[in-house]
Amino acid sequence: MTRSIGPQLRRQWQRLAGIPGGKWLFSRLLGRFVPYTGTLGAHIDVLEPGHCVVRLRDRRKVRNHLHSVHAMALANLGEMSTGLALMNSLPGNMRGILKGFNVEYLKKARGSLLAECHCEIPDGHAEREVEVRCEIRNTTRDIVTVARAQWLIGPEKSA
Repeated sequence: MTRSIGPQLRRQWQRLAGIPGGKWLFSRLLGRFVPYTGTLGAHIDVLEPGHCVVRLRDRRKVRNHLHSVHAMALANLGEMSTGLALMNSLPGNMRGILKGFNVEYLKKARGSLLAECHCEIPDGHAEREVEVRCEIRNTTRDIVTVARAQWLIGPEKSA
């Protein structure tokens, strides 16, 4: 499992989200911290314990040969959203790692997309699996993709 990042996420978001360009900067910094996720160029609009909204612009870099957003870009967006909502909810002495992932592609994804995730804030410190669901919607608010992530969370172990 990864080390605990919940407190660090909250601290940086609170520091940057309220200043002009701060959400953009936070999104870029997250991309440097998690390089593969950074390739999306997604923008975090909302980050609260148990809630996350991430925006993805439709551009050539994330499209497939059908001129829609590529399936793996959608999966990456879903994983990013579920991870942010959950990790931002964990206390400083807990950590998590993705254990399983399921994606349903309901229709072609075109235009700007919003990925929204709500999850329960975990209580206690016992190691367990948590399923977190994310809906990705297009500009007409149609759900184009549903992602379900199984996260294994538990206490941080000493090195």
